Amino acid sequence: MGNGTSIGRVRGLGASHHGTHHWLLQRLTAVGNLILIPFLLVSLALLPAHDYATVHQWVAKPIPATALVLIFINTFTHARMGVQVMLEDYIHEEGGKVAAWLLVNIVPFAAMAFGIISVIRIALGGA
Repeated sequence: MGNGTSIGRVRGLGASHHGTHHWLLQRLTAVGNLILIPFLLVSLALLPAHDYATVHQWVAKPIPATALVLIFINTFTHARMGVQVMLEDYIHEEGGKVAAWLLVNIVPFAAMAFGIISVIRIALGGA
């Protein structure tokens, strides 16, 4: 089917049409990090003390708790997407791809869930 024509040689080798979405999402999460991380650093720097009780009281407030949850979601999503690009570029064996793909999806999700649950427990008055 078209061995000699240009379209016949590249048929099936074109873009999968997911690259643009991935690229845009990675840029949007980077912008989110540029907003959220300075907020976190300035907020922590302005605390009167940096002991456990002061930071615990700060996290229990609605705005810092919401910002921390957004930071967990945004940062781990951005990191997962960056590692995914590296895996796609540098791992070519199928066995290694499957193991790496599982790790790159499970580890950030578990870390994100742990952070969000921890913040929610503190914000709702848990231990």
